[in-house]
Amino acid sequence: KYQDDIRTVQRATLTSLDAAALNLYIEKLKQGKPNLANLDDREIYELMSITREREVTLSAVFMFSPYPQAYFPQLCITAIVVPGKEIGDLGDAGERFIDNRRIEGNIPQMLDDAIQFVRKNMRTKTIIDPETGKREDRTDYPITAVREAIVNAVCHRDYTSNASVQVMLFRNRLEIWNPGQLPYGLTVQKLAGPHKSLPSNPLLADPMYLAGYIEKVGTGTEDILSKCSEWGLRMPEFHQEEDFRVVIWREGDPNRSKSDPNPIQINPSFVEKVYQSIVNDPSISRSRLSKQLNCSERQIRNAIEELREKRIHWSGGTRGKWVIIG
Repeated sequence: KYQDDIRTVQRATLTSLDAAALNLYIEKLKQGKPNLANLDDREIYELMSITREREVTLSAVFMFSPYPQAYFPQLCITAIVVPGKEIGDLGDAGERFIDNRRIEGNIPQMLDDAIQFVRKNMRTKTIIDPETGKREDRTDYPITAVREAIVNAVCHRDYTSNASVQVMLFRNRLEIWNPGQLPYGLTVQKLAGPHKSLPSNPLLADPMYLAGYIEKVGTGTEDILSKCSEWGLRMPEFHQEEDFRVVIWREGDPNRSKSDPNPIQINPSFVEKVYQSIVNDPSISRSRLSKQLNCSERQIRNAIEELREKRIHWSGGTRGKWVIIG
């Protein structure tokens, strides 16, 4: 996995990068590191994998190029607002989307624009403290949790995949998807508590840390949970199948999505049917399982989470297959 963000981009050159942003990163790197500060900048580029044998790396392009999509058109953020609770629900005027945007640019630009997209499309209500009379404006979702979820999606996505990160606002929830798998040994259950920082793309993690987007101690998912709890929202959910997905539920809607039953209420016999289908065809996709078993994809997701790490695990990235382990 380390080779994903260290691989070189042949058409990119140092002169195609944003010199001011790159210089700022190098200056921050040198702070408190006298041995590093004594090196020539070109040596630092090689040492810190800005370049590899004088060729610019993917991580450098995505952090410092003004327009990385010139090299990788598909690597962007797709952001939509759906009028209902499911994709396909129509608004009063027959519209499929209330807002729909393809967000491009380098990673800092995409992060800022995606967070602004969610902020713009959230509702804000005014709460007045009955004792103090103090007024507080509160959005549907805590922006800190939104920011953490989007940053994690971009930082930890699989950069060999042609899929985009997806930010989807539904009437009752916010979903953030990214292509890729959790690092080996890390499960969705472990995300709720203290866990090691295991960045999927370590070369991206360092400049993102210095830019203030991430912490190096693996607290991002815990922050999402704690901020949503402070907001009075239900517990966010983390799902891992072919892609990774975060679901943040909106306050005041007691019902889950109509096709997203509570994972605790999954019928064991249904889980077993999913397991047997995977045993018979380890490359089967979630959508094919859904059609084969005549159920929703969300039911398949929940069943897979019951099986994952206990009886099956996914191997091989976006074109991989399920491995039977028990």
